[in-house]
Amino acid sequence: MQKIVTPGGETLVLLPLEEYERLIDAADIAAAERVKADIAAGRDEMIPSEIVKRLLAGENPVRVWRQHRGLSARDVAEKTGLSAAYISEIETGKKDGSVSAMKRIAETLGVEIDDLVYGSGS
Repeated sequence: MQKIVTPGGETLVLLPLEEYERLIDAADIAAAERVKADIAAGRDEMIPSEIVKRLLAGENPVRVWRQHRGLSARDVAEKTGLSAAYISEIETGKKDGSVSAMKRIAETLGVEIDDLVYGSGS
């Protein structure tokens, strides 16, 4: 390892490529272990590829997450205090859903509100 100080006063470190790659691999492994620990502790979850595909295909996120959680629109309505008709209108794109309604839906579905909102005009 060699230290170099630039004319601007910044200290740089010169490493052999093998040592640099070992450090990068160790950081990647540590990051993966943190993700696995978060999943095991229930702080994060693996999202099945089918759900990702449906979301990327433009399906309504509220419907996709609701179905993934095994809930009916009526279940979500009861848990959020919203009407089943309103949930249906959100899922079909007839209504955007107020911020407070979307927060309640997100909480019920166990996702972040950002997971329920997709590109403008959708």
